[in-house]
Order: sequence, then C-alpha cells, then structure tokens
Amino acid sequence: MKIRIKKLHPDAALPIYAHGPEEDAGLDLRAVESVVLAPGVAQGVPTGIAIELPPGYEAQVRPRSGMALKHSLTVNFGTIDPGYRGEIRVIMFNLGRADYKIEKGDRIAQLVVAKYEAIDWEEGDLGDSERGAGGFGSSGR
Repeated sequence: MKIRIKKLHPDAALPIYAHGPEEDAGLDLRAVESVVLAPGVAQGVPTGIAIELPPGYEAQVRPRSGMALKHSLTVNFGTIDPGYRGEIRVIMFNLGRADYKIEKGDRIAQLVVAKYEAIDWEEGDLGDSERGAGGFGSSGR
C-alpha cells in the first residue's frame, strides 16, 4: 500500500520498519529535534512529517517497549485520522525521576497503519452472552 508523506522539516526522517514489513507491524518514528523530557510532564515531540491516509485507514502512534523498560519513557497512544494533514507529534511521558534528553534522530515511537470500518448505530436490545454485563475482574484474577 502506498501512503503519501510530506517532510515538513528538511531533517525529518521517513518512518521505517526496523526488521522489514514481514517481521514488524510498526514503523519507527524519529524526533526531528532534541527535547528534554522532565519527569511527570507530558510533552509533544515533533517528527517533522505529515501523512495522507486513504479513507478507511488510521495510523496509531504506539510506545516503543525498549524505551519504556530501559528509560521509563512511554507514549500516549494516539490515533491519526485520514482527514488529518498536520505534523505528527508524539506525546511522550517521562515516568522516571530525572530529566531525559531525546536527541534529534532518536526513535521515539511506532506508527501502525490499520484499516477500520465505519459504523452506523442500531439502537435496540442486546443479545445474551456468557459474560453478560461482567466488567473489570469478571474473568478472575
């Protein structure tokens, strides 16, 4: 599938699969500038790119597990809608105790493109299921 992408900054890097599309679902997003992440503060980190998704597709911004484990950094899961044409900014959180510097060019998140179905609501009674209205913890420990 081809998706149109635009570099909004001359140093922006196109998202790439670290191990190829046969092995990776997510493409690596990179920071286009250096940013210091203070503990406990959400910060939008620019990537310098914008994309044009076709109708029926979304892009999901997801954390990188290595950053979470090694540096206590995570990403707010985000959805990029097909109508959005602005810069992709990654909302990052430093869960550690000290400042962490993101360097220009660092891999900061993953981008996963997925198909979605548009829905129309149909009001009415719901069918029965084994779970029923059982919520959090209903399946045991």
